[in-house]
Amino acid sequence: MDKRALSERDICTKFITPALEKSGWDKLTQIREEVTFTDGKIIVRGVLTSRGTQKRADYILYYKPNIPIALIEAKSNSHSVRDGIQQALDYARTLDIPFVFCSNGDGFLFHDKTATGSNIEKVIQMDNFPSPAELWNKYKIYKGITTPESEKIIEQDYFFDGSGRQPRYYQQIAVNRTVEAIAKGQNRILLVMATGTGKTYTAFQIIHRLWKAGAKKRILFLADRNALIDQTRRGDFKHFRDKMTVVKNRKVDKSYEIYLALYQGLSGSEEESNVYKQFSPEFFDLIVVDECHRGSARADSAWREILDYFTNAAQIGLTATPRETKSVSNIEYFGDPVYIYSLRQGVDDGFLAPYKVLRIGINVDVDGWEPEKGKLDINGNPVPERKYNSKDFERVLIIEERTELAAKMITDYLKGNDRYAKTIVFCTDIDHASRMRHELVKLNGDLVAENPKYIMQITGDNEEGKRELDNFINPEERYPVIATTSELMTTGIDAQTCRVIVLECNIQSMTKFKQIIGRGTRINEDYNKRYFTIIDFRNATKLFTDDTFDGPPIKIKTVDPDATLKDFETEEGEETDDTWDDPTMPPTEEGINDDSGQIYEPGIEEPLENRPKIIVNGVDVRPLYIRKQYFDKDHKPITVSLTDHTKQIIKGKFASLDDFLNIWNAAERKDAIIAELEQQGILVDSLLDALERKFDLFDLICHIAFDMPPLSRKERANNVKKRNYFTKYGDQARKVLEALVDKYADEGIKNVEDITILQVNPFTQFGSAYEILRDFGGADNYLKAVKELENELYRTA
Repeated sequence: MDKRALSERDICTKFITPALEKSGWDKLTQIREEVTFTDGKIIVRGVLTSRGTQKRADYILYYKPNIPIALIEAKSNSHSVRDGIQQALDYARTLDIPFVFCSNGDGFLFHDKTATGSNIEKVIQMDNFPSPAELWNKYKIYKGITTPESEKIIEQDYFFDGSGRQPRYYQQIAVNRTVEAIAKGQNRILLVMATGTGKTYTAFQIIHRLWKAGAKKRILFLADRNALIDQTRRGDFKHFRDKMTVVKNRKVDKSYEIYLALYQGLSGSEEESNVYKQFSPEFFDLIVVDECHRGSARADSAWREILDYFTNAAQIGLTATPRETKSVSNIEYFGDPVYIYSLRQGVDDGFLAPYKVLRIGINVDVDGWEPEKGKLDINGNPVPERKYNSKDFERVLIIEERTELAAKMITDYLKGNDRYAKTIVFCTDIDHASRMRHELVKLNGDLVAENPKYIMQITGDNEEGKRELDNFINPEERYPVIATTSELMTTGIDAQTCRVIVLECNIQSMTKFKQIIGRGTRINEDYNKRYFTIIDFRNATKLFTDDTFDGPPIKIKTVDPDATLKDFETEEGEETDDTWDDPTMPPTEEGINDDSGQIYEPGIEEPLENRPKIIVNGVDVRPLYIRKQYFDKDHKPITVSLTDHTKQIIKGKFASLDDFLNIWNAAERKDAIIAELEQQGILVDSLLDALERKFDLFDLICHIAFDMPPLSRKERANNVKKRNYFTKYGDQARKVLEALVDKYADEGIKNVEDITILQVNPFTQFGSAYEILRDFGGADNYLKAVKELENELYRTA
């Protein structure tokens, strides 16, 4: 047998898999081949989408299901045994796998993270591949598992319901790292996972494994909203069945093992409201805190009283947005995150939806507004003479024309795209949400007449609106379509089909910004939801440029022993609604509740609702600009022109024009190069929109990066026809090629390369696809002719 003539798959089948089985690995339960672990980044072209390349490992070896311990990269025998190790190490880092192998069928290169010095990487014979027991022992050393008790915990099986559902790779890492940390005695754990990545499912698997292993026998799951508790109870946690209860009406039944509860349902300002004290401090041995960036982050909150009371229990904080300010710190309480799965990673992996950003600058926001001398409000009162800006609008002063214009621009966008696209309009406060709803209703009277729930105000004070919240987030329910809100929908709302996020409020807090953006990041393929659009009236999306938007959380809280209460007052940019410290109160939409139910602005003694807003009209309000914001491959806003951005990428990838031309002409399919350039961050569709679609991307690249004069597709097509290139073909084949040239001139190269084009007009006039291919002497000859045609189209001399 000539091993060098074998394909990579042959090497796997004839050499690698037999070597694994000989070492004791079970082919059915421990060996997985060609494991795809991402979905492929969603690439948006106008209103169309496609998927980028999925990441795939040749082999992943599991000690038990969902406990991966080794990864193997396979190569054909024409490669060295060392080829592919860097890619394998990159995949292993992503998958949190400590042992990495490469093989070409002659042997294995073994990269061992438990080894030191020159032993970290060595070549071993095919017959000497480590057994499961050998690698498991190394794995325990790597993870610091030193006792039989802790080993029993980490070996506990995942829950399987028979549906075939498997955790995604990042959920698997989060579960394994958390279980391992608890097995080693760690009692405070922080998990950071972007909105829409399945934190509740992850929490369920953690709880189930610890519970089944007997490591944790009574567990409390804490949340801050009824919607979160209901979603949890009806969703993944339903498998706990009669072992689980929801604490309601301040009544405690100690016969259960899994408890779901609202913070405010367990504590209160009065001692008799603190029903958590009906449990002994040792009753719970595990507490999971959902959305822990909210009240539990403050050391002086009522929520923290619950955690401090059960201080001996292991406590896990879950959040997409850890809260770190000078006075509040999740990290100080829970410690550094054991795992972070960011929004950027979720988008790159194709598990979260990418976003478009439309920035709208209104003249009074950009330039400010000063009332003319003697200006009266709608009640005939003088308007204080000063300059008002976007921070004042809707909070201190209302310009009626401004609200009308914002509503009109939202409506115009939906009319130009999809009037039934689920949309959340985030407003400054409840009053603003109410007035925004009113203006939107006036502009969409035709659809409101069909169903008055087309537009709903969903805020904490509006009972009818809150009743429609479940319908808004239910993909199967058409109504409501547009929801105006302020704070109620910023967090914990699983809006799978939300396609438009409107920012009509000032946002200084990074935590709040990330939570709001998270309302649109879920993907729902069944309902064609693969991306979403952010319409930004307040320049809030400037926060995308902040390094903390997608970076690791950094603890910044410091404690001065001489500090006074004033030193811990809320700073600008810090969230002010620490929410629900009084369990008798509903969630506030702004500021902090007191016992009276009024809402206060921090630093101002008079409640906001008691200070009437100034309302004016007759003001010249108009849009100054409407801009699309573009993002690079790292999800950072592009601050240079699209052409300069493209030039930077092309120059970084291709050394010269000749280098680019050689790769372009050698490619089997030009569309593959286009897809690769998109992966590198070139915004193909936006570039074509910004310049001229009559040009091929090939010409735009050559012109932008290498100053070559561009030719339009029509000019290239005519040049081919002038060269009489088709004369060497028969009459019927020539007609097909001429039609392909015309197709290129109209639509570009992508469709020309697709053989299925023969099934549409005008090609059907020349016969069936089979008959056309026969005229060329078969499919291979047809594809060869297309390749030659491409070379003619892209001739540069």
